[in-house]
Amino acid sequence: MGSPRHTAATTVEPALELVRKYNIPGPRYTSYPTAPQFTPQVDREALLAEIAADNRDDAHPLSLYFHLPFCETLCWFCGCTTVITSRYDSATEYVRWLEKELALTAPLLNPARPVTQLHFGGGSPTFLVPADVRRLGAAIHRHFRFAPDSENSVEVDPRRLTRDHVQAFRELGCNRASLGVQDTNPQVQIAVHRVQPMEQNRQAMAWLREAGYQSISIDLIYGLPLQTPSSFARTLDEVLTLYPDRLAIFSYAHVPWIKPSQKIFENREQLPDTEAKLAMLLTAIRRLTASGYVHIGMDHFARADDELALALANGTLHRNFQGYTTRAGASLYCFGMSSISQTDGSFRQNCKELPKYIAGLEAGRLPIERGFLLSVEDRRRREVIKQTMCRNRVDYPGLSRELGFDVKATYAKEIESLADLEADGLLQRDEHGFAVTPLGELFRRIIAMRFDAYLDRGPRRFSKVV
Repeated sequence: MGSPRHTAATTVEPALELVRKYNIPGPRYTSYPTAPQFTPQVDREALLAEIAADNRDDAHPLSLYFHLPFCETLCWFCGCTTVITSRYDSATEYVRWLEKELALTAPLLNPARPVTQLHFGGGSPTFLVPADVRRLGAAIHRHFRFAPDSENSVEVDPRRLTRDHVQAFRELGCNRASLGVQDTNPQVQIAVHRVQPMEQNRQAMAWLREAGYQSISIDLIYGLPLQTPSSFARTLDEVLTLYPDRLAIFSYAHVPWIKPSQKIFENREQLPDTEAKLAMLLTAIRRLTASGYVHIGMDHFARADDELALALANGTLHRNFQGYTTRAGASLYCFGMSSISQTDGSFRQNCKELPKYIAGLEAGRLPIERGFLLSVEDRRRREVIKQTMCRNRVDYPGLSRELGFDVKATYAKEIESLADLEADGLLQRDEHGFAVTPLGELFRRIIAMRFDAYLDRGPRRFSKVV
């Protein structure tokens, strides 16, 4: 079954009624099962056994992630795990702990495995002084062998960037970068405590292009305080003058029970309503697709010749904790506080608080705080959800052959539950599978939720889907 593509017929009016109906809390499905299912009671020895099993194959690729949590100031919208400080020595000390974690992890890994993806996230990776970036890069290359075409990326805060930062990350192998812009309107920037003139964005883009970064992405957020559909349209127009290769247009996740700083927006009654947020999202889809970008899914857009767009077209798109990626099949090994690693049969998350993370390393053990061991049923449902999120369709016969069981018969109840979504035009079904419609792509998380066996186990502490 094919996947219908976007048409100009997608308008605010028909979608708004459906948003009001389906705009409920739900996972983003960067993993399945999702992070709320991870538990401190996980069998630690079983997690180590999963790592051992994962490292039997020399050719099995690796994806690496380093969480660099430091920021000088707090952006009030932020939902990331951060450490707010003006002490650059804190980052220098943190790099030493990352070196310790690398040294503890390396003996568990197969040294022949190629690294096909590396990502530095935060926080603000560019908080590190360039000397610490180079030190961390040297430690990484001591322990890992990189594939010639490895995709290595870094998240950049243009407000704190220097030319030497750009060069230091380039020297350790970074060939991609994402710029945190969020919004270019000065009033919105003041409201969210992140003042960032466009000139800083232009300077960052120029330095990165000059240094030879192959792909540069820009991150925006819609649904922020004081944003309006017209102001967000101007933000889109301004960032398009930078000619980014990719864009991520994130929906602001209002989760004050996790991030108390977000309560300030409720007190000021500044958040856009549902209708305004939907208008911003549809404006982004229209303007970006009209400008030559392909809507990859959810919040990702890429130029038609970009790897992400090609992966979407040929069915090899993948999704992990960094969002959409082309590096399917790689095991994810992550370092730093709060980071989440993944093998085919397990998840493990490091301690979320810096003192606990350091204490684990001081004791000479991996600083694992919680984890999850996947059952056979978890792995099966994961594949159904992945096809929904990454391919816009689920092919029952093809997936049945791949997984070795009858998908249509096994999930007959879940498939039948899609009837209301089909009636509302979010998907099309036939005997061979179902395909997400252009309208349904706005509600992809709702479709995936029908196959999630864990949603009824405890409260849904997620952001809303739109």
